[in-house]
Amino acid sequence: MVQDCSFSIVQEAPGDHAEVEALYDAAFGPGRFVKTAERLREGNARIPEASFLARDGEGVCAAVRLWPVETSSGGRAALLGPLAVAARQRGRGVAFRLMERAIGVCRELGFAAVILVGDEAYYERWAFRRAQAGRFQLPGPVDPARILVRDLSPDAAGLSGLLSAPRPVGVRG
Repeated sequence: MVQDCSFSIVQEAPGDHAEVEALYDAAFGPGRFVKTAERLREGNARIPEASFLARDGEGVCAAVRLWPVETSSGGRAALLGPLAVAARQRGRGVAFRLMERAIGVCRELGFAAVILVGDEAYYERWAFRRAQAGRFQLPGPVDPARILVRDLSPDAAGLSGLLSAPRPVGVRG
């Protein structure tokens, strides 16, 4: 657990689900469920070791979740999102700490890259860059300029194509 004078960071546990969802609802509203990235989260199990939240004296004040995805080139990456911080903690570094922990765990777990759909100006502080045009496709409409990637290993260079949720073990396609 990482402790700060105003918040502590811990791995998200199953009992935190309702509080985290309430934070995401407050931050993004019901429109978050129609976003293309949500298609990759539906029916997919998040990466529990890389999903973190921050708590302060009022409860959950920030959260980040990551999800395993596969590329049509055969590689394995993590999809980041959502990341949300309650208004009372914005500007205090909680998002930075959550992201650094989550990205570090993804590297340790052997994910070749972390991919997200977002604003490059915001995510460049974590070394995310716009993906090369056409490198990745998502299962629905998305502005290609908002597909960002942070390569975590040399294997990331071979990642490309359509992103999909991993098939459960034993399921044939």
